Amino acid sequence: MLDVIVIGGGPSGLMAAIAAGEQHKKVLLIEKGNKLGKKLAISGGGRCNVTNRLSVDEIIQHIPGNGRFLYSPFTVYNNENIIEFFEGLGVHLKEEDHGRMFPVSNRAQDVVDALVNELKRLHVEIRLQTAVSKLLMDDEKILGVRLTDGTEILSKSVVVAVGGKAVPQTGSTGDGYPWAERAGHTVTELYPTEVPVKSNEPFIQSRQLQGLALRDVAVSVLNKKGKPIVTHQMDMLFTHFGVSGPAILRCSQFIVKERKKNGNAPVKLRIQTLTDYNEETCLQYLNKLSKEDPKKAVKNSWKSIAPERWLLFLMERVGIDPSKTAAEITQEKIRELARELVSFTMDVHGTLPLEKAFVTGGGVSVKEIEPKTMASKMKKGLFFCGEILDIHGYTGGYNITSALVTGRIAGMSAGSLE
Repeated sequence: MLDVIVIGGGPSGLMAAIAAGEQHKKVLLIEKGNKLGKKLAISGGGRCNVTNRLSVDEIIQHIPGNGRFLYSPFTVYNNENIIEFFEGLGVHLKEEDHGRMFPVSNRAQDVVDALVNELKRLHVEIRLQTAVSKLLMDDEKILGVRLTDGTEILSKSVVVAVGGKAVPQTGSTGDGYPWAERAGHTVTELYPTEVPVKSNEPFIQSRQLQGLALRDVAVSVLNKKGKPIVTHQMDMLFTHFGVSGPAILRCSQFIVKERKKNGNAPVKLRIQTLTDYNEETCLQYLNKLSKEDPKKAVKNSWKSIAPERWLLFLMERVGIDPSKTAAEITQEKIRELARELVSFTMDVHGTLPLEKAFVTGGGVSVKEIEPKTMASKMKKGLFFCGEILDIHGYTGGYNITSALVTGRIAGMSAGSLE
């Protein structure tokens, strides 16, 4: 009879198996794929953003999906503990912009290898290419698992760390949701977050701006009344189907939620290219630039304010001939351009599907999980951690922090179950 079975070899499962193994318990880690840490190995562009060094409050602000649930787990294990843990395994970390922590080597594989070596050191049994078909349980408690080949393995506790439905090529195909429901848990509606956004705007369909990146712009999702629901100031990118890039990924879940509210009507996205200006001050700025050399064509006078393709696109949109001088253009036209530079709006019509998202929104309801132990309130001996939970954050080390913290606590608690 085993002490702990951990299902899933992603960040939360690896962490849970290590935490249980540290207590000298008989631990089995089951992974249906052919290797551990697949999503970890491709995360952060192959560099693996293992956590974030911001304060706990700031980290929770970056986890809009039930981040507040993590206040209690963070009192048991937090981002600073994660940093100490990896340093202790010989993976030296460095801090980059916005508190993001990466291995000094810039190799995600080093993170995966360190975790796998630690599992081996702790004598955790690992079974790859092994799929679980169901959890075994009676009315009160968990009894173990049944594999797809019919084998039953009994255990005092089971940690479900099978991920969500995003990035299915890494093995997260939503296996755990029906198991959770059978154990009496509520699974909230699943939807994509951190996902590229689609638009049917003619300029997107014609691919006029495909590949154009805008740096450090303020992107807002507007509600029906035209008021911003959320604004993120970061980089963005125009694609052949819509928009993407960090600012858009962060806005995407708010687009999904707004479309649910408005019966799937298009949602307005506002792009503020010049973030320090309003319409009036932008108009003055354009006039000031053109007065510096009144003989210059406006496309040359104004070229410093935005990428050339974007500026020419906006000038065409308001009917300004870029080869003319400012004296040949009416103030009304220049004002229209100023308005576009501070509040260009476009319609978006949804997102790519959940399979193309970086993170799953929705999942096992956190109301049914004990925050200090990650134990199920429905079945004794059952624990959940990582992305299967209804917790989701922005990219930047927040989701992985949540996965490692909840995994660590689930493994500690499962290992100490008598």
